[in-house]
Amino acid sequence: MLSALYQDAIVNRYRFARLPLLAIAIAAWCAVAPCQTSTSAFSGVPQGATSHIEQGLGRFQMPASGLGTAGSARTDSSREIPNTFRGWLNRGLLDQKQILVAPFRKKNLKWDALFLAGAGTLIAYDEQAARAVPKDWENASHLASNAAIVATGATLGTIFIHGLKTDNEHAKEMGYIGLEALANTFTIYTATQLIAARERPFEGTGEGSFFKNHSVNTSFPAGHAMFTFAMASVVAHEYPKPWVKALAYGAAFTVAGARFTGRNHFPSDLMVGSLFGYLISTHIFHSHCKAGLSPACHPSDSE
Repeated sequence: MLSALYQDAIVNRYRFARLPLLAIAIAAWCAVAPCQTSTSAFSGVPQGATSHIEQGLGRFQMPASGLGTAGSARTDSSREIPNTFRGWLNRGLLDQKQILVAPFRKKNLKWDALFLAGAGTLIAYDEQAARAVPKDWENASHLASNAAIVATGATLGTIFIHGLKTDNEHAKEMGYIGLEALANTFTIYTATQLIAARERPFEGTGEGSFFKNHSVNTSFPAGHAMFTFAMASVVAHEYPKPWVKALAYGAAFTVAGARFTGRNHFPSDLMVGSLFGYLISTHIFHSHCKAGLSPACHPSDSE
């Protein structure tokens, strides 16, 4: 028994010994990831239950009006749908610039530290958590995650098509902002996938080693969760009714949970992916929404 306890102590010591290196690695990834993009109050659950979360995420942000310097404020024209390729390109590049600069803003450094601490702690226990998942949960988990992400995408697409056919401004805005959110999410996802190069729970030794698999189909960050949260955030912000929020974010959390029980990702992959997707999408919404269409688009967003 004493021998077993000694071995456990050695394992835990090794796990925490990796933490500083992993934190440094995550900090490097933040250079290409929106650790602090513009957010409004988190609206995934009823308002009364999220007052403290809302206060925190309200400060975990990047101003939607620009980079916070004189002359960089967004004008009302940036909220109009571009009608040229150049217009879309310029709008996309400005969004990417704001997303990439966000982690280095002085007021966001404390949130960077909190993010790194949370991600680093999860990484320290990733292997232990992944090994505890029964293998016979895989099939049901894959079905659940696929169903939830398809349902979310179909909802977004159906409303967008309806908006185009009926010339409904609100529905069209949701579609265009949804596409922009997914495009911006994809660029960040691709960069972090190539840099992190993390093995999945069933690959290699099962430890989730970084810098091993340089492709865009690796474990970190979790892509399904990242894209589903991006879509869910758009839906929940455009139509911020309690039942819409519950369905949208419920589907996103279903995807994240099922990707873990399906042994596709480690907990830290899902935490980072979910946050990135939500924050990127929320920034895009507040940067381009038109006041008067969605109650979540406040007049201050246009300033």
